[in-house]
Amino acid sequence: MTVTANGTAKPFSIGSDPNLRQLPKIADKIRQRQSENRPFFSFEYFPPKTETGVCNLYQRVERMTAIEPLFCDVTWGAGGSTSDLTLDLSGNIQKYLGVDVMMHLTCTNMPAGKVLEGLEGAKNRGIRNILALRGDPPAGKEWTKCEDGFEHGTDLVRFIRANYGDYFGICVAGYPEGHPAGFLEGKITYDKEMEYLKEKVDAGADFIITQMFYDVDTFLSFVRRCRDIGITVPILPGILPIQNYTGFKRMTGFCRTFVPQSILDAMEPIKDDDVAVKEFGIRLGIDMCRRILKSQLCPGIHFYTLNLENSVMGIIDNLNLIPRTESIRSLPWRPATIDKRRNENVRPIFWANRPKSYLDRTSTWDDFPNGRWSDNRSPAFGDLTDYHLLGGGGWASATRKADAAKRYGDIKDFDDVTDVFTRFQKGELKRLPWAETEELATETSVISAPLLWLNRNGLLTINSQPRVNAAPSSDVTVGWGSAGGYVYQKAYVEFFAKPEIVDALFEAAGHFPSLTIYATKANSDKLRTTAKHKSTCAVTWGVFPDREIVQPTIVDPDSFLVWKNEAFNVWTNVWADLYNEGSPSRAVLNELKDSLYLVNVVDNDYVGGDIFGIFKMVLAQSV
Repeated sequence: MTVTANGTAKPFSIGSDPNLRQLPKIADKIRQRQSENRPFFSFEYFPPKTETGVCNLYQRVERMTAIEPLFCDVTWGAGGSTSDLTLDLSGNIQKYLGVDVMMHLTCTNMPAGKVLEGLEGAKNRGIRNILALRGDPPAGKEWTKCEDGFEHGTDLVRFIRANYGDYFGICVAGYPEGHPAGFLEGKITYDKEMEYLKEKVDAGADFIITQMFYDVDTFLSFVRRCRDIGITVPILPGILPIQNYTGFKRMTGFCRTFVPQSILDAMEPIKDDDVAVKEFGIRLGIDMCRRILKSQLCPGIHFYTLNLENSVMGIIDNLNLIPRTESIRSLPWRPATIDKRRNENVRPIFWANRPKSYLDRTSTWDDFPNGRWSDNRSPAFGDLTDYHLLGGGGWASATRKADAAKRYGDIKDFDDVTDVFTRFQKGELKRLPWAETEELATETSVISAPLLWLNRNGLLTINSQPRVNAAPSSDVTVGWGSAGGYVYQKAYVEFFAKPEIVDALFEAAGHFPSLTIYATKANSDKLRTTAKHKSTCAVTWGVFPDREIVQPTIVDPDSFLVWKNEAFNVWTNVWADLYNEGSPSRAVLNELKDSLYLVNVVDNDYVGGDIFGIFKMVLAQSV
């Protein structure tokens, strides 16, 4: 269930999102995947120590979550040493990146009051899943129970359930080889450790993730033993890909992990060759995961990423867990995983390349469009501020701003601006200031040639989509949604242009009756338009078995007026801000903000239309 702002509950619809964002509890997602016999994967990250590291991690998580892990988790430092950063990372990933987060929470050196603070912080950030751990003692110290604290992980599980009921999904750790401070120290028997694990499950844990291991036989024996003693919850193997020999020896030594002799023998001759070690680590990871999945004892694989992506992605790619010839998108845009937004399925197209900004500016809404866009919604957009997640457009530091300025180069005139847009369309630049990520929509390739032509001619495009007529929802380029459906799109292009070009477009519009044009300037609250009635228009929709038609992307004139302030603001507060005060580059960009129009064009003929026809006429006349 999901809960609205007034406390009423609404049912989640499993079938509406193939990636299960309607289910906030990870255990529920796992059960659904088990019922579908669909193995999954998930990722763990840890809080970096530097601001640059944090920015890089957000970008890495965004890239990795594009392949739809079932969830990700973020670690908690010993004694709460990274608690604030863990909460911020977890909350931002949950809010902005469209993946459910499981936040670690340890009770080492943590009195009950501090644990409660962590849980409240998680709840306030929309996090619904906790990995409850006793945790390691601070470096160089023995583990001791603190005053008003918890002695065992079981106590923490009971505490969470006693204070929050079923609000949080709870995961606990399992140790296939025994806990380093328990069985491996000879302090308790392995049977006693298994008994403690069952107590944690009986206290309210929903599933188990194991410590890293390299002996698959030992892991499978552990799972069978769990089943034999009555532990029935899902058990996920924790897989740590070998990245380099030194790190491998350090981690296995710290965790006291058993390494089969065959692995040690294979690594010995290549231990000084980092590339060879990484390649071996990928091959080993693939083999381990295949054996585990083939056993059918586990529904998925959990990866300890160490905040790195290449090895993990290499393993997943070879396990065929991601369809290579089918779309995996739930909607044309990435849905949110904040409870009150879980059923949201309509957004204006204008924020397609700035989704985090849209999430920020609509975060105070009590409910979100589901099925149709309300015409009276635009006044509720939050005010535009200079603040932006991760720093304006993603450049959070002076170094990043300097790097961006270097990539764009000095801006002496409009031709230099045109050159930047053209280089982006040719793939020579990874990002424009109007985009929050470096990932271009795959569908852009369908219209890349005419877009490049427009930009070369001074029509500076910032958003577009091709027309689509009844493409299968599984289509790897334009598809989205559940299987067996068909998707449709009206062609759309949005751009900045000089006044004389805009005037010519409106003069030519009568020859192109299927087009709807809107245009406005930075200092105006009025729209120039060819529309006879200024109303909301769906530009993307899908037809699926046993469902109403879904219309996830719309063009709305009132929202366009809200968006245009943000779009024009990027000229000055993001791009011009990269250059020194008083510089020619800053002056040119500031002037362009005031002189250019922002224009969007929709071609309502999604069957046989040509949205670029009007531009061919106008530009031919201007030569």
